[in-house]
Amino acid sequence: MAYKIVASQCSACGACEFECPNGAIRMKGDIYIIDPNKCTECDGDAPRCVDVCPVENTCVRA
Repeated sequence: MAYKIVASQCSACGACEFECPNGAIRMKGDIYIIDPNKCTECDGDAPRCVDVCPVENTCVRA
């Protein structure tokens, strides 16, 4: 299962995009989204998007 970004909480800071090892995160409009086909949840490691997001509970398991 992939992660997703809660749009209403996304501050569009961009921190997550550059941390994603799979290139699954991109800007769409004025928020970031995670492509579920590319997200591997960082292959068992702590998800990097969760670690770098400044807004708690914005990157969540879908």
